[in-house]
Order: sequence, then C-alpha cells, then structure tokens
Amino acid sequence: MTIGVLGGGQLGRMLALAGYPLGIRVELYDPSPDACAGQVAPLISAPFDDWDALARFAQGKACITYEFENVPLETARFLAQRMPVYPTPRALELFQDRLLEKQFLNSIGIPTPAFAPIDPAQSDAALQAVGLPCVVKTRRFGYDGKGQGVAHTREEFYALVERFQPYALIAEAFVPFDREVSAIGVRARTGEVAIYPLVENHHREGILRVSLVDAEARAETSYVVRLLESLDYVGVVALEMFQVGGQLLANEVAPRVHNSGHWTIEGAETSQFENHLRAIAGLPLGSVAPRGYCAMVNLIGTLPPIEAVLRIPNAHLHLYGKAPRPGRKIGHITLRADTREQRDALLQQTLQVLRDCSRADG
Repeated sequence: MTIGVLGGGQLGRMLALAGYPLGIRVELYDPSPDACAGQVAPLISAPFDDWDALARFAQGKACITYEFENVPLETARFLAQRMPVYPTPRALELFQDRLLEKQFLNSIGIPTPAFAPIDPAQSDAALQAVGLPCVVKTRRFGYDGKGQGVAHTREEFYALVERFQPYALIAEAFVPFDREVSAIGVRARTGEVAIYPLVENHHREGILRVSLVDAEARAETSYVVRLLESLDYVGVVALEMFQVGGQLLANEVAPRVHNSGHWTIEGAETSQFENHLRAIAGLPLGSVAPRGYCAMVNLIGTLPPIEAVLRIPNAHLHLYGKAPRPGRKIGHITLRADTREQRDALLQQTLQVLRDCSRADG
C-alpha cells in the first residue's frame, strides 16, 4: 500500500518512518526539493497549484493525507475528487482559519476564550468584545508564535492591528491559564476512536519546548470525541487547550500529527504516527497506553553534542536532517522513566546539556 503525504517536513518524515514496519510506503509532495522528509521517502517537488503534477502524484495511492494545515484548500479538494483525502478538506478548511475554527468549536459545545474578528476600519468593536489584555492573531498561516502578539493597552492593540495588515485578523481574550495542555486523539475509518493521555506543554517565545506525560494522566475524551465524530474525522487530531482551574478552554486545533505527540514514539504502545497511518489505511488502531513517565524536549536552532545526549539514560534522539538556524525545530529528545522523579531528573540533565550547548555557541 502506498499513501501520499502533502508536505515534506519532519512530520512527513516521521510518518514515512512509521510506515515501513507496517508495509506502508509513503510518497511525499512538497514545493521544496530540499524538504527533509525527502531523505527517507520518495519526494515529488512541485507547486501546490501544479494540477498536472498533483494528478500524477495521486496515481497508485490508496489515499492522501497532509502533515501541515497550511496546504492550500484547493489542492486538497482537487485530490479529493480523485481519491480519499484524510482528514477531509472540510477539516482543513475549518482549522487553517482561526475564526472558523473557534466558531466551529463553540457550535459543537467546546468552550474557547472570547474572540471576535477584527475589522480594521472598526477595530474598537473587537476590542470591546474581548477586553484587555488580549491577543491579536492573523486568522491564517500563524504557527510557533508567528503572526500574533499580546496587547495590554489600547495603543498596543491598535499597533498590532496595523502591524499585521493586510491580513485578516482575530482578537482573543488573554487567558491567565494554570497550564497549557493538548489532547491527541485518532479516529479510524471504521469509527474506532482512541485518545492519548493529556499532555502538559511548556512554550517559550511561542515555540513548544517541553511536553510532559505522566503514567496515570487521564485522557480528555469528551471534547476530542465530539470533535472527531462531528466531522466524521479520520486520522490524528490535536486539540490544544488552556487549563484554568478545573476548566479546559480550547485554543487551537491541528488536523494532523502534532509536535506535542512526539513522545509517543518511545513513550506509548503505539505512536501517533503509526496510529495515523493505521487510521487512514483502514487498519485497527493500536493501544495508546503510556509506557511510564515521559518527556519530550524540542531541539530549537542549535544541535547539542550527540554523544552528550546519548549518555543520558533512556534518552532517545531524533534528528530531522535540517540545517540549524535560530528558531528552527531541528530535532527532539524523548525521555522515559518508571517514576515521575526519575523522569524529572533526566529532564533536568537534558536541559543542562542544552544550556551548555547554547553557552558554547554564544
């Protein structure tokens, strides 16, 4: 079986690697001829609006999926006329636009922070709806903290609206959260659903740095199941949320495998990448049970000495084959332990290696 993947980044790379043991061959489509997933699987490099190239790419595929949500909607719809595309173009349409996303979440009973579209000619209306402080975001194409900023005053709000012109914008109430979490679920073509344990995430400068999972962590099933079933969704989805006391508020949805799920490669019985392939290929889902206490540490911008990482007990290094540059995700480290205390000690050891590396580079 051959599955086509739109996008050739590290998520496509890990999908391809997860497919080989299952006898699933992955082929990639990306406008960049240097896309890092092309190091491990066949890559067609052509624009997303090259309809002839897309038609050739579709030939011989069992289905098509995508590894990032900024694939042009027209591309997904073009391919869906020829074969199954999972998740559907409808999911892509909703979750690549922050306004449509939050309107949809509210419509199925999933709470979000207060939000309002920003009309640059009447931006006061949005500000009045969400209050201060607030977050101004572009409705599309934002990721890793890009395309957004926090306003504490009216002047900062107007400055951000001006800064992000001419993009369509949304204002969201700033949430004084206790922690950031994500719920990752998967739904098969048969309707079978599995939900991974809730993940605690730590960001800096808008980029995910560390994810933590405890062996006894519960799964957030109600929101994720509602999301999956309302769209007849097939594949992995990630629901990023703010926890405020005992309440969870949805922040964003990623209709794909997700950075906060990288721990599952070594830390769960079945990784998110394998389960995504199982789901879209019509195979039974694998167990999502955690294997102890896990942490995932992103490698951002610089690569630590490999030997220093590999000296850390139960550390698993994943490099993406990408050239280092500031703010770029070039790999991750997964840590696994039998107790929370052991996991946290390994995490501190890993973070010290990264700090030493940063000082050496500086």
